[in-house]
Amino acid sequence: MALIDLSGIKKKYEAQEIFKGIDFTIDEAERVAIVGRNGSGKSTLMKIVAGIEEFDEGERKVRQNITIKMLPQVPRFNPTLTVRKAIMEQLESINQAKKEYDEISARIAKHPDDSTLLDRLTKLSNFLDYHDAWNMDEKIERILQEFNLKEYEDRLVVTLSGGEQRRVALAGLLLQKPDILLLDEPTNHLDVHMVSFLEELILKERYTLLFVSHDRYFIDRIATRVVEIEDGNLRSFKGGYSDYLRQKEELLKNLQKQHENLLRLLKQEEEWLNRGVKARVKRNEGRKKRILELREQAKKNPALIKKIKIELQREKHNFNKEESISKKKVLFELENVTKYAGDKLLIKDLTTRILQKDTIAIVGKNGTGKSTLLKLLLGEEKPDSGVIKRGDFRIGYFDQHRSMLDDNKNIIETFCPNGGDRVEVWGKNMHVYGYLKNFLFPKEYLDKKIGALSGGEKNRVALALLFTKKVDCLILDEPTNDLDIPTINILEESLLKFPGSIIFVSHDRYFVDKIAKKLLIFKGGGIVEESYQSYSDYLQIEKELMELDSLESQIKTPKPKRPKERPKKLSYKEQRRLDELPTLIEDLEERIATLTKCLSDPSCYEERGIVEISTELERLEQEHERLLQEYIDLEEKKEHLEAMR
Repeated sequence: MALIDLSGIKKKYEAQEIFKGIDFTIDEAERVAIVGRNGSGKSTLMKIVAGIEEFDEGERKVRQNITIKMLPQVPRFNPTLTVRKAIMEQLESINQAKKEYDEISARIAKHPDDSTLLDRLTKLSNFLDYHDAWNMDEKIERILQEFNLKEYEDRLVVTLSGGEQRRVALAGLLLQKPDILLLDEPTNHLDVHMVSFLEELILKERYTLLFVSHDRYFIDRIATRVVEIEDGNLRSFKGGYSDYLRQKEELLKNLQKQHENLLRLLKQEEEWLNRGVKARVKRNEGRKKRILELREQAKKNPALIKKIKIELQREKHNFNKEESISKKKVLFELENVTKYAGDKLLIKDLTTRILQKDTIAIVGKNGTGKSTLLKLLLGEEKPDSGVIKRGDFRIGYFDQHRSMLDDNKNIIETFCPNGGDRVEVWGKNMHVYGYLKNFLFPKEYLDKKIGALSGGEKNRVALALLFTKKVDCLILDEPTNDLDIPTINILEESLLKFPGSIIFVSHDRYFVDKIAKKLLIFKGGGIVEESYQSYSDYLQIEKELMELDSLESQIKTPKPKRPKERPKKLSYKEQRRLDELPTLIEDLEERIATLTKCLSDPSCYEERGIVEISTELERLEQEHERLLQEYIDLEEKKEHLEAMR
């Protein structure tokens, strides 16, 4: 049985039909991404799964005794708690189980044949194993560090910003590890390093996950299935974002002509993704192979680590050669620019040029000064030292607060302030509805007040308005925030066609890879690096250099083994599972072989149906992979525990 099963779910909000009778299930260890336009029902589906949203018709079945937890958009905390205590409070059930485990272990030492105590100990051991709770203090420390909360651990949690409070809530949820974890835009308020940590944690701990995200790399790496909501219906696609694109394209090829524009966008997206990913994978495999070889060789010859570090640094800096200015117009010239925020150094002695037709992404950790650089370029702030020279050109600015919009005006007044119903976009005169249709606005929205729109809709209006301005340079601060994936695709297409220069701040790795030709990387402490690599390549090399630093450090100063507070052997349930898995795996392999043979025999597959056989074969192969991984994990755990005895 699935962990949760929705069947025939119908849901309306006043006159709007959200779901027309949908079916949805989620199985253990599945990681399902929900995609669709803003307002299509993504968050509503998650709330129905969580049991906090009523539905009009249908049935919701949940497996007995499972826990379902959802990350709230606006977390609520006890105002007396510090950050660390707020996380600890979310782990109360785990802490109680650990305390009881210790108490019963002490009692069993005196009464080793008490079956009631042994059964209870086994249940507690299984619970603590599932939550990997034996080293919880170490895990709390790590998550505080990785989510940049360590410096705030003794501060009252309610004094933090909204984004920081969401990180506290996310940290607690991840450590709780409920049976089903629901995350609505989990990468919001996370920089790329935090997102990378989140990805590694989710994959390592094998969460059952249902999530909404506009981060396409996150979906591609995490999702085992993508569910699209469209016109009140659900459609399921196996795999991550790139698999979804491919399958969606095939589907649209068979639909009506009205889908041609969307099909074109999807095809462009898939071609770009495949071109970039294949090249990255080929490069990364070579580097990863060298690093893995080093792990064995370095013990005999530590100098090899320095050799490959030099190679990686050379690979990184080969991209940092600025192209010739030639006849390109210089828009901004920065000479030894330094900027502080109070006592905090954000930018130190930055010297660089921004040229006509440059597309530059400003990236780095939160709080390092990225948005401050935009304000310096706009002239809203002055450097503490150094000079910024600006040429004669026009700037279009998009900020996270959408200050260009007036809530009291409707959409047509916003685009046609002097009357009429036409706009000019890059020399082309268009009807305002014909233009806004490209940004997914229906005709009835033209008379809507800006103040009545959602955050995502306001972003779409602001971006569409920006492209009607006659400007030479676009400066954008987090332009993909609050946008759904279809709108981000439209934004990307517009930016790729924009004839001027683009300077933008973003944490969206996919968006940065697709748009930027140059990076300004804020490292913290005032350091700003330049690179002409893709952002993904840059991050991958940084990660590999950190791995090499760690490996070098381990060789120089081997870490003493710390005694771990956990059992010295597998629990009874784990050992029994380990014993039965080989038989289950062999049985699956026989069934897979039978179905594979049937697919090559017309008399067999015509009788049963080729679709039915293929579906069953796919299910068995997934189950085989899952059981095989479970067997490997248990074997490794057993070997590790025995080695500690």
